[in-house]
Amino acid sequence: MTPQEFIQLKAFARIDGALLSVIWIASFASYITGMGNSLLMIVGMILAIGSLFFAAGRTRRFRDTALNGTISFKRAYAYTILMFFYAAVLFAVAQFAYFQFIDNGYVISRIIEMMNMEENKRMIETYGLTEAMNESLELMAKTRPIDYALNYLTTNIIIGITAALPIATLTHRKRPSEGGKQENNQPEE
Repeated sequence: MTPQEFIQLKAFARIDGALLSVIWIASFASYITGMGNSLLMIVGMILAIGSLFFAAGRTRRFRDTALNGTISFKRAYAYTILMFFYAAVLFAVAQFAYFQFIDNGYVISRIIEMMNMEENKRMIETYGLTEAMNESLELMAKTRPIDYALNYLTTNIIIGITAALPIATLTHRKRPSEGGKQENNQPEE
C-alpha cells in the first residue's frame, strides 16, 4: 500500500468511524433510557448488533467506490480496524460527557430500583448475591467518568479488532486474473 493509498484509507475510515459512533451513541442512549422502558433497551441492543452489519456495509462501499470493486484482505482488515478505532474514540468522548455532566447517579439509581423490585430481591437473596451486588454498586459509585470512558474505549477497540476478521473475510475481493478464463484451443472430436 502506497502512502497515498494509506491516506485515502484513513480518510474514509474516519468518516465511516464517525457514522458508526453515531449508531453506538444512539444505542447507548436507547439502552440508558431503556432502563425505564424495556422497549428502548431492546432498540439499543438491536442498534449495537446492527452496527456490525453497518461496518461491513461501509467496508464494502469503500471497496466498491474508492477501490473500483477490489480490496485485499489486509486492506479490508486495516480499514475495518481503523473504522472501529475512530468510532470507539468518539464514543468514549460521548460517554465521558454523559457520565461527567448528565448522569448524576441515574444509572446506579435505576439499578438499585431494579434490585429492590420484589421478584429481583428474592432472586438475589436466593442465590446469595446480596453482598456481591452491594459491593458492585459501591464500586460503580466510586468509578470516575474517565474510567468508564476508557473501559468502553478498550472494550470497543478489542471488539473492533475481533469483528474486523469476519468483516474483512466477507468483503475482500481480488482482482480478476488478467486475460479472463483460458480458452481451450483443442480441436473438437
